Amino acid sequence: MDRWLNRVAVVTGASSGIGEACCKDLVAKGLVVVGLARRENRLQELKAKLPADQAKRFHYRKCDVSVEQQVIDTFAWIDKQLGGADVLINNAGIVRHTKIISEGNSADLRSILDTNVLGVSWCTREAFLSLERRKVDDGHILIVNSIAGHSVPVVPQMSLNMYAPSKHAITALTEVLRQEFLNKGTKIKITSISPGGVDTEIIDKSLLERVGDFPMLRSEDVADAISYCIQTPPNVQIHELTIKPIGERF
Repeated sequence: MDRWLNRVAVVTGASSGIGEACCKDLVAKGLVVVGLARRENRLQELKAKLPADQAKRFHYRKCDVSVEQQVIDTFAWIDKQLGGADVLINNAGIVRHTKIISEGNSADLRSILDTNVLGVSWCTREAFLSLERRKVDDGHILIVNSIAGHSVPVVPQMSLNMYAPSKHAITALTEVLRQEFLNKGTKIKITSISPGGVDTEIIDKSLLERVGDFPMLRSEDVADAISYCIQTPPNVQIHELTIKPIGERF
């Protein structure tokens, strides 16, 4: 990780789960980290728990990635205050427990797409434009996808509703971005990380009771995989990395 020492990484959805684990991992490895989330109090708590030397390199900002102007303003702040982001981890994502055929669920379905697809698009665009303006040619954009972005798991008595289509969109978006980066002649990398079940706040705990044995990854497992992708040599791009817990049946 030597080439990333004191360079800036932005992590969305940083207030819990995979995002929080990524912040802890990267700041411990010497990066300057900016955590973004809607729950500012959680970001404050995260900073307070870090060792003093790491806390100095951890910054946070309240940002709802589904709101385009907030994303634009946040990346402008990062450019001004910290010199711009070199790594972006698009982790923010939401789940809503509904069915596509349920009545009155328009707001839920729209919010999933706004956060899981458009939020990733806004953040990636702003990070890329910043890299381009600063003539940084070795940046890295990572997106936390899901195995549900490649095939739709059958879960008893549960619908993945708009979540699975949003993650399928991320799979396509990753390839589109790879092509756009290639056509730009840049060496900026793009990586999709697709975990299986992860023990985070968005998991419906009643699911575990219905399914029974349901192995899950830890958030730290996914953060470790993300760190691995960032550490690859300049000529190596991991386009898609799938991670599953041992025993997963999907």
